[in-house]
Amino acid sequence: MLPQPECERLTCTVDWNFVTVEVGLVFGHGIVFYPLLIWKRTNAQKAKNAEVKTENRVMKAGLVSSLLVMLLYWLCLCNHVFVVSSLCLDDQRSLLLQFKKNLTFMDMADRSSSRLKWWNASDDCCKWMGVSCDKEGHVTSLDLSEESIYGGFENSTSLFSLQHLQHLNLAENYFVSEIPSAFNKLENLTYLNLSKASFVGQIPIEISQLTKLVTLDISSSFPFYTEQRLKLENPNLRRLVQNLTSIRQLYLDGVSISVPGHEWCSALLSLHDLQELRMSQCSLSGPLDPSLARLENLSVIVLDENNLSSPVPQTFAHFKNLTILRLYNCELTGTFPQKVFHIRTLSLVDISFNNNLHGFFSEFPLSGSLQTLRVSNTNFTGAFPHSIGNVRNLSNLDLSNCGFNGTIPDSLSNLTKLSYLDMSHNNFTGPMTSFGMAKNLTNLDLSDNDLSGIIPPSHFERLYNLVNIDLSYNSFTGSIPSSLFTLPSLQQIRLSDNEFSQLDEFINVTSSRIEILDISNNNLFGSIPSSLFKLPLLQVIRLSRNQFSQLDEFINVSSSILDTLDLSRNNLSGSFPTFIFHLSALSLLQLSSNKFNGSVQLNKLFELKNLTLLELSHLSVNADVTNVDPSSFPSISNINLASCNLKTFPGFLRNLSTLMYLDLSDNQIQGTVPNRIWKLDDLMHLNISHNLLTDLEGPLQNLPSNLVYLDLHYNKLQGSLPVFAKDVMYLDFSSNKFSSVIPRDIGHYLSLTCFLSLSNNTLHGSIPDSLCNASNLEVLDLSINKISGKIPSCLMMMSDTLEVINLKNNNISGPIPDTVQASCGLWTLNLHGNLLDGLIPKSLAHCLKLEEISTLRILVLRNNKFQGSLLCSKANKTWEMLQIVDVAFNNFSGKLPGKYFMTGKRDIHNKDEAEAKLIEKKFDIYQQIYYQDRVTVISKGLQMELVKILTIFTCIDFSSNHLEGPIPEELMDFNELYVLNLSNNALFGKIPSSIGNLIQLESLDLSQNSLSGEIPLQLASLSFLSYLNLSFNHLVGKIPTGTQLQSFPASSFEGNDGLYGPPLTENPHGKELAVLAQPECGRLACTIDWNFISVELGLVFGYGIVFGPLLIWKRWRVWYWQLIHKILCWIFPQMYLEYVTHRGQTYTILRWWY
Repeated sequence: MLPQPECERLTCTVDWNFVTVEVGLVFGHGIVFYPLLIWKRTNAQKAKNAEVKTENRVMKAGLVSSLLVMLLYWLCLCNHVFVVSSLCLDDQRSLLLQFKKNLTFMDMADRSSSRLKWWNASDDCCKWMGVSCDKEGHVTSLDLSEESIYGGFENSTSLFSLQHLQHLNLAENYFVSEIPSAFNKLENLTYLNLSKASFVGQIPIEISQLTKLVTLDISSSFPFYTEQRLKLENPNLRRLVQNLTSIRQLYLDGVSISVPGHEWCSALLSLHDLQELRMSQCSLSGPLDPSLARLENLSVIVLDENNLSSPVPQTFAHFKNLTILRLYNCELTGTFPQKVFHIRTLSLVDISFNNNLHGFFSEFPLSGSLQTLRVSNTNFTGAFPHSIGNVRNLSNLDLSNCGFNGTIPDSLSNLTKLSYLDMSHNNFTGPMTSFGMAKNLTNLDLSDNDLSGIIPPSHFERLYNLVNIDLSYNSFTGSIPSSLFTLPSLQQIRLSDNEFSQLDEFINVTSSRIEILDISNNNLFGSIPSSLFKLPLLQVIRLSRNQFSQLDEFINVSSSILDTLDLSRNNLSGSFPTFIFHLSALSLLQLSSNKFNGSVQLNKLFELKNLTLLELSHLSVNADVTNVDPSSFPSISNINLASCNLKTFPGFLRNLSTLMYLDLSDNQIQGTVPNRIWKLDDLMHLNISHNLLTDLEGPLQNLPSNLVYLDLHYNKLQGSLPVFAKDVMYLDFSSNKFSSVIPRDIGHYLSLTCFLSLSNNTLHGSIPDSLCNASNLEVLDLSINKISGKIPSCLMMMSDTLEVINLKNNNISGPIPDTVQASCGLWTLNLHGNLLDGLIPKSLAHCLKLEEISTLRILVLRNNKFQGSLLCSKANKTWEMLQIVDVAFNNFSGKLPGKYFMTGKRDIHNKDEAEAKLIEKKFDIYQQIYYQDRVTVISKGLQMELVKILTIFTCIDFSSNHLEGPIPEELMDFNELYVLNLSNNALFGKIPSSIGNLIQLESLDLSQNSLSGEIPLQLASLSFLSYLNLSFNHLVGKIPTGTQLQSFPASSFEGNDGLYGPPLTENPHGKELAVLAQPECGRLACTIDWNFISVELGLVFGYGIVFGPLLIWKRWRVWYWQLIHKILCWIFPQMYLEYVTHRGQTYTILRWWY
């Protein structure tokens, strides 16, 4: 008989909940075993007599076994009935209540859901929420996670007196203190969770004394980049885990460990039973040690967001029990081991955001484990294998932002459990595969690929769970499948930037759940379907950049919840659609660049109380700004009324306190810019360019500090240059009539400015040194003014931040300061048309520094007085990105620097893409703003101003200098060259036969040199060549016939005495000259009037003294005409100089400015 408990201390009670469970369990076993006994007895009666005895023995044994099992359960039941007690010991209850008393909480108002609220001294503490006890009444488990506990607790707290505690969870609280060292008193702990509890500082070494720990979670709740997070430095990781030999789960996410790979990897090798390792955001360094594979029990490895900077060891494929591998954003390198994907237990792989990690997929084996595969933002390439269909349990596949190519495998449709698929930003080609079998698919993203063809409607018929679809930035054609709009769960459709040509009406719109529809930038035409505006949940419609021509008036739109309507850049015509006035929920309205006619009453639009953005620019309508009450649109922040035939500033602007963006450019607004514009406190962007404004109403000293973009160019503003607020980042005053000096302290107001253009005014004086205080300046354009003086030396020191310096067409003199920084980041340096002289400074073009300008694309030193050599013997690199170099009309001498023109990185592999791309500088000033260079070049004998320069366009002009020597062979390898002008120099030698490599060349001028030899046949192979000038050299031989060279005029070859053949004469010696007939003196006296001759000789001698040196010495001649030009320009301010090329000769002429 079992001994009965003593009831003096313990209350003998029956736990009937437990008894009912036991009874149910015994009853269940009876149901299972009793039929087995009956079944055996029945079969025994039907068996042969020889087997009866044997069967009876088996039956009896089964009966005895079943009775023993039932008896055992009844004994257990009786034991629980008579022995169960409250168990809670008084000292345990006291310790818990004392611990609770000393706690403080983050928010006492949220205490209603707390476990601690139910801790009552009169109740059994073992029944308290979060508390568990053993049979003797000792507390063995305590769970106080998510209790909003605030503030730490001391080493003396009663918690550490619970000596039998095995399980402790304090996660997700707000202790904001160091971890107490007294945790070593809880020596029976097997589970300790302090994760996300806001502990800070060093993890105490006493944790390492908890040798029975199986699970340790000390993950930090603070961001990994803050100083408050937990640290594991002293002790380090090795000392912490050296005694924790029983550990199976180790979670240290967010703890600062900061040790190299061999240290933390070797520290873990002593944990032979380790199954789960999580150490993301721990500031770990690499490399990953192959010896980690010795931890053969590892099933979870999470090392996200550590700077490992190493390959993944091949030994990682040896983890036979691995289920989760996460190495997200770890700066991994090398090639990822393919065999890792073949681990049969693997369920999740995430190696995304490792841009230098290479890899590819071979074949996927039949697998029932892999559920999530993420390799996005890596350098994985190649075709994606058809065998992906073998991974039947795959639910999440992310291949975005990689380099995959080929077609999308049809086998993806076999993945019936697939719910998330992202293959965007790759190079997949061919048609879109069907995903009809993937009925669980919720997200489908194939955007930014090269997919093409027509999408059959059947591709979407079974995707009942699809929520988001993104097929934008591909080349799909045909109709947009109407079946898309009938999918019951679909909320977002993004099909922009394709070649769809038709959008049909669709039915059953009342049950649609579509919220966002973006089909912008396609070839859609005709009428906009009326069914779009009947979609009940539609919030965003983007149809911009199509060819829609008709927008019908719709009725019953007042119940619409439409928030965004973008119909810009179409061909919509007719009257302004009035149904828009009834879209009461409308917030963003974009109708710019259409062909609406008539007028639009802004007061009707501003009755839309939720309107925040209004774009009506470049319409054919007249904006009626009368009778507009500014109080009717309290939330408006963006107004774009460019090219709306406005004559004055709208009066409603006066009190728009929420206005942030205002564009009134390209109108006919005249007179003064009113002061009320500057008083809009939240105004950030103001564009009033291309108007007829003459002055600014002051004062301008206390402008709103939020103004970051100000564009006043192409007006008639005059007087002194204004100074604006210090926070302006983009400032354009170009093409006005400002005539003052540049304020000496202007740089003090440009501390945040990255773009400054004062070009095409009549500013004078010198460049102020204070401009160098504009430390964020990236573009400086002071061109086409009357600025004089020298270039400040500190300005060239800003070359590490400045990307564009344009000082062309001024009167700046002196040398270029030799202060260019080694980290020069210049894109454009344009000093055309000044009075600069001296040598090219070493820091820019001599010896070491020239090679550092690897970003330099445009270098224009044309029409100055520079001298010296362009060659640097110590240079060992090239102008890799140079596209336009123009040093014509200077005094440079020496040989051409051929090695600089070795193309290097200038080879353009994707010509089609380069032909559509412009040289432009992008500014991210809360929106994308682009600056494009304007460069004057001589091409095909004509002067052209390039406003939009393609990245593929390359031009070299070294004409009108004193360069000598042969044409360098390296220049002939510049296979993207479009214009080459070496005329008017002293070059000699032969024209290189390798000139045939310049397959893109359109204009070639080698005139006025001393080139010799024959014209190479390869020159005739340049099929794009449309301008050629080889005149006035010493070329000989016959011009190659049967080629396009005969299509050029004879002037292209004149002045070469030994040259013949079409289009010149066929005779190599030309035609013989006729002998002039002598006068007959028969009747006339052949005498000389010496008196008359003496006068003529004196006159000729006098003129010879004056003009002889001008004819003989080029330097005197240039100086003389420059003096004449300067005197004329001084007398007549309307006159200006212009360079013109005619038949290979470049001239300076005077023109009158109208």
